[in-house]
Amino acid sequence: MTAPTIPAPHPAPHSPTAFTPPPGATDAHCHIFGPAHRFPFAPEAAYTPPDAGIDDFEVLQERLGLSRAVFVQASCHGTDNAAMVNALIRGQGRYAGVAMIDESFSTADIGVLHDAGVRGTRFNFVAHLGGAPDLEVFWRLVGRVQPFGWHIVLHFDAKDLPHYAKLLDRMPCPYVIDHMARVDATAGLDQEPFEALLALMRDERAWVKVSGAERLTAEGTLPYDDVVPYAQALIAAAPERTLWGTDWPHPNVRHMPDDGDLVDVLAAFAPDEATRNRILVSNPETLYDFG
Repeated sequence: MTAPTIPAPHPAPHSPTAFTPPPGATDAHCHIFGPAHRFPFAPEAAYTPPDAGIDDFEVLQERLGLSRAVFVQASCHGTDNAAMVNALIRGQGRYAGVAMIDESFSTADIGVLHDAGVRGTRFNFVAHLGGAPDLEVFWRLVGRVQPFGWHIVLHFDAKDLPHYAKLLDRMPCPYVIDHMARVDATAGLDQEPFEALLALMRDERAWVKVSGAERLTAEGTLPYDDVVPYAQALIAAAPERTLWGTDWPHPNVRHMPDDGDLVDVLAAFAPDEATRNRILVSNPETLYDFG
């Protein structure tokens, strides 16, 4: 078994202190890693995480006061979605999934994932995770999942986002931009990539995750104040199409965050309780068929 190449998540995150999450509150971006003896990591993966399986995740959910989750297939498991599907089945409707697939997946295979609770597929365009996919394959896969009502989750480097405006304009289904498009928090709200992201949010197909504060902050540590204006601007642009998640167990971060802090910072992103509850409960219910 290969030794981990990235750190484990925070061993003892605190419970939220800024607000109490409402019933049905959803972590709409998190991952399941292993355990590797049962669900091996992909040999070609860019990193090897320590085990962070469903047992560990459910301890975290209880501590954070969250009820639901969306498990996003991470590149370390490649297109073997077994660990995620196992977690979905265990959740008995409390969890949904975003798979990674390739052209080997038949319509029947996609149907099996759908029945387990998968509602989208993810594509990485980020350079350190291998860069953009083959766009001909991308469009074939989008067409393959569209009949199931799935959406497309897109992981971009901010600098590349303006170049993909035409691709996004062609999307035949809803799409979600991960982690505020990894915007550079030092470059100001008027930077071209962020203006491009705000422009996208005028499109009713576009959703965004105000997640990844620990990645975007210039300092790498709390209080993440430099990220707050970006999240607030995105929420103001499309409060009905904004999601939030912890990104647990935090692969490839500069500084391992306390997940309790990531819940608390949502109170700064969305000080209004009604808006915050929309982000945590009703928006994920709409996109992921919860309830």
